[in-house]
Amino acid sequence: QVQPVESGGGLVQAGGSLRLSCAASGRTFSTYAVGWFRQAPGKGREFLAAISKFGAGTYYADSVKGRFTISRDNAKNTVYLQMNSLKPEDTAVYYCALNLNSAALIRAGSVDYWGQGTQVTVSS
Repeated sequence: QVQPVESGGGLVQAGGSLRLSCAASGRTFSTYAVGWFRQAPGKGREFLAAISKFGAGTYYADSVKGRFTISRDNAKNTVYLQMNSLKPEDTAVYYCALNLNSAALIRAGSVDYWGQGTQVTVSS
């Protein structure tokens, strides 16, 4: 069993930046494609970004393209989501998601393991 763990959430002013991290123990981290989703109050879970097992391929939602960057360091068993130019509408719980097969499947909503989530709040 693998349990992804997110960190790095918090409170930030509009226009600011945060970097989220997702770490996972268990199997070799490069076994997994990894993605990020978010869920705002009263809304469904939204795909944000995904990265392939060795970082060669990435996918982004249009809503965050150009502001968010996903990256990974398999030596540290960690995936990052750098979030810049944050807006109040980015306020949500952010979740890390793992898929044993591909980042494309994560983009399609197919997730094998979910993290517990980390809260990001952007004040205006």
